[in-house]
Amino acid sequence: MKPVNWSALAGVLLILGVVPASQAVEILRWERLPLPVPLVVGQERVVFIDRNVRVGVPASVGDHLRVQSAGGAIYLRASEPIPPTRLQLQDVESGALILLDIAAEPAKDGQAPLEPVRIVEAEAPAKRYGGGAASGADEQAVAPADKSLPRRETPVPVVLTRHAAQNLYAPLRTVEPVAGIGRVNLRRGLALDTLLPTLPVHARALAAWRLEDQWVTAVRLTNTSARWLDLDPRALQGNFVAATFQHPNLGPAGTPSDTTVLYLVTRGHGLAESLLPALSPIDATVNLPPAAAAAAAGSTGGARD
Repeated sequence: MKPVNWSALAGVLLILGVVPASQAVEILRWERLPLPVPLVVGQERVVFIDRNVRVGVPASVGDHLRVQSAGGAIYLRASEPIPPTRLQLQDVESGALILLDIAAEPAKDGQAPLEPVRIVEAEAPAKRYGGGAASGADEQAVAPADKSLPRRETPVPVVLTRHAAQNLYAPLRTVEPVAGIGRVNLRRGLALDTLLPTLPVHARALAAWRLEDQWVTAVRLTNTSARWLDLDPRALQGNFVAATFQHPNLGPAGTPSDTTVLYLVTRGHGLAESLLPALSPIDATVNLPPAAAAAAAGSTGGARD
């Protein structure tokens, strides 16, 4: 039998279209500068990013741009010309942002289809706030009780509070990504009347995030009185790991300064399970002098009797 020339056969199949030629991919490096991704009306362009992202599309182009995201790829197709517009890609896990500048123009005669785009990091990401491991004595100081959790250079309550404050007060592009942090759902209509019972304020839960076994809940506080109020975390009622006020006081009701945000960090569960009448695992009577502690125990026992 005459031997087959496989290289010649492969060339014939390629010419006939049986074996598709590989399509080039444009590489864009993310260096915190917006990446240009031009589009052609009626043509779909694929953006490979290899991570699970949410795509923020301005309302002005929502009717003319079809956006689909699946398996680390984003599919963009414009149905009409689109002026220069910025899209925001947010990493679901870390919250990191990547900015794309798109613009769609009609196809020109003889214009070849645009190749797919692959976005890559310009370099290994630097050590981020709240991530990584410390070393030496610092590593032991911030080591979590659960050995299965990673050690962090910054305490988790600090990381959570800072992340929540940035999400509420800072532009999204400036929010520092934290690996492992995620948004959690809040119970609708959560009653917060017992949170600050000594102050005339109205409290409403805004949002919550979780990192490892701790939660942070952002609570909006509004002054309902006509006087200035000083905010003291010692007046809070509940079982909290940490509490931080965005501002130290509240102005009279009806003024621009009558509202602030309180960040409450809880462990093992969310805010709903940390409010009264939930009991704190810390027995405050252990800090009393022996005589006072015995008197307190005796008075409690007498009341039960």
